[in-house]
Formats: sequence, structure tokens, C-alpha cells
Amino acid sequence: MKQDYCLADIATFLDAELRGDAGARITGLNTLQNASKGDLAFLANPKYANQLVDCQAEAVILHPAQADNFSGSCLILDNPYLGYAKITAWFSTEPDTAGQIHPSAIVGDDALLGDDVMLGPNVVIESGAKIGAGSVILANSYVGARSVLGENCHIAANVSIYHDVIMGAGVRVHSGSVIGADGFGFAPDGAGGWHKIHQVGGVIVGDNVEIGACTTVDRGALDNTIIGNGVILDNHVQIAHNCVVGDGTAMASYSGMAGSARVGRNCILGGDACVVGHVTVCDGVTLTARTLVTKNITEPGSYSSGSTPLMSTSEWRRNSARIGQLDGLARRLKKLEKQLEDQQ
Repeated sequence: MKQDYCLADIATFLDAELRGDAGARITGLNTLQNASKGDLAFLANPKYANQLVDCQAEAVILHPAQADNFSGSCLILDNPYLGYAKITAWFSTEPDTAGQIHPSAIVGDDALLGDDVMLGPNVVIESGAKIGAGSVILANSYVGARSVLGENCHIAANVSIYHDVIMGAGVRVHSGSVIGADGFGFAPDGAGGWHKIHQVGGVIVGDNVEIGACTTVDRGALDNTIIGNGVILDNHVQIAHNCVVGDGTAMASYSGMAGSARVGRNCILGGDACVVGHVTVCDGVTLTARTLVTKNITEPGSYSSGSTPLMSTSEWRRNSARIGQLDGLARRLKKLEKQLEDQQ
């Protein structure tokens, strides 16, 4: 279905200042470089400002500092990227499937479905589960016994939600993800083998959380694993048992947390950043890509760690301690060299 909106209506929705043709019709979104008549584009990164000169978009979402650099219609916002993010909802191509329950779906006798719930082909809802009003669960996905999904959740195809998982409202889980699998708990049996520790906790996921494709959130061993409100997890993220992720935190792909690690509110974990078990990261911390956190972080800020060649753990520990001394050694060496030069 083709979307067609009046630019004035979009300006009102975004609470943006409109300069130009209020009656212009917007039929799609596009980049500055590829936009044409009917398209709405945006400029968030000033490095692309030179593209405004030749941009053919019907209108562009701009910061006030760039508004005079485009000859066409403008929607002026202090945060153009946020404006773009909000308006994408108007142009979503997801099919409207509210209230449809496929005949192949299996629903436990005492499971509860709210109004306008959609269940796709081969969906299984186990006994005691509760699905909030307006939620969508697509083909082949599974919701275990006693699990609860809040209102307006969106569960993509081939998602597994184990038993005793509690999700808030507006949670979106993408394909291939597993929520509530057993944590990695085993006790050595003294004879070279391992004895499984059954994981009796659950998972609690807050409101408006997005969980990317093929991401895993393990259930707690005793207490629950907790994902706070507004958390966004990229594809291929690992959250181990009994971890806590604070409200508003973002974790990029391949980042992970080992058992009982805690990350505070409004943190950012770059790709492949990892927090080892039982370590706590305070609020407002950014971990750059491939950073390994091996001790508590108690002050907000940005943190990074380097890498070393593969070596034994004992050797690695000694060398890691010495890496932290290199800057001081270099400064002292430079000072000694200066002294020698002055003596000659």
C-alpha cells in the first residue's frame, strides 16, 4: 500500500518548524543522495551537508544551522535524526495482522490471550501463559508455560521464549532469539565430568525493549536475569544467567555479559565488548568495540582495552600490568634522553 502524507501533518507530528510548501505530498523516505520528488530525506551528520545542493527531495529534515543550505521545503528540528526515527513508523511496510489466529496455532487450555492478539502458523502457547492485547507472534515461535507478554509485543518468526519469562509492554524480539534458556551452570563432579545445575530462576524484560536476531538471554540460576526498560540489544548478543542490564542501555552485536555481571543505566557496549562474571559497570559508561571489562567500573565515561598476542594466562597477566606502565616509561626515557643531549 502506497503511503501519501501532507508535509504539514508530518511537521505537526514531529513538532517541527516548516519552511516551504505545507501542502506538499510525501510518499516515501530516502537518502539525500537518492531522494526524488515525493521523498522526505534528512540530514543528521554535517559531513553530508554538501549533498544538499543537488538533493532532489520533496523536503528535508534539517537542523536550524543547515536550513538555509537547501532550496526546497524544510522541516527544522534540533535533532533531525530523532525526527527521522519517529516518522519511519508512518512508512513501515509490516503487514497488518492484528487479531488473526492461524488454525495451526496451538494454545494451552488455560493460556490467556488479550484482545486483537495475532498468532501465526505453528505458534505454540503453553499452559498458563498470558499474551497481552495487541501482541503479534509470528510463525513457528514458542511461548513456554507461565510466561507473560505485555501489551503490543511483537515476536518475530522462530523465536523461543522458555517458561517463566516475564516481558513488559512493547517488547520486540527478532527471529532466532532465545529468551530463558538455561544458564551455563555446571559443577565439577571430581571425576573429570560435570553435573548440571538446574536453573530455577526466570527472566524479566522491561517495557519497550528491542532484542535483535539470534540473541540469547539466559534464565537465572536462582534469582532472575533482568533486562531494564528501553534496553536495545543488537543481533548476536549474549546475556548470561543472573545478569542485570540497566534501563536505556544499548549493546551492539557480539557483545556479551558473563554470569552475574551488572551493567548500569544508559550505557553503550560497542561490538564484541564483554563484561566478565560478577563485575559491575556503573551508569553512563561507554565501552568501545572489543573492550574486555575484568574489574568494576565505578565512574561514568568511555573505556577501552587493547589486545595482545596469544599467550599463557600467567604471562598475559604480567604483560597486561606492564602495558599500563608503558606511557610512564616512555616519558622517563624521553626525559633521560633530553638530559644526555644537554650534557653533550
